[in-house]
Amino acid sequence: MHHDDEPVFKRSKWGTNRYYYNPQNPVGLALIVITLLFVGTMLILMANRAGPFAAPPAPQPWKTPAYEHPKPSLQPTGTPGVGTP
Repeated sequence: MHHDDEPVFKRSKWGTNRYYYNPQNPVGLALIVITLLFVGTMLILMANRAGPFAAPPAPQPWKTPAYEHPKPSLQPTGTPGVGTP
């Protein structure tokens, strides 16, 4: 069986302009197998809600920031209105 002269895609005989993979061509058969594996993997991931179909993580509850009092200045400033020596 030498199928190198078979096209990879064949025109549908249903009266539409659609094409389908030709299983008589090795490349067409490989495309069929790859497509089935890809679709099967995606369906399993969707059913298990895994991978790109995983639910986003639950948001963390909002925490109020701790109020910090400003630290008093320890430098002597002298009398108000009068410069320090």
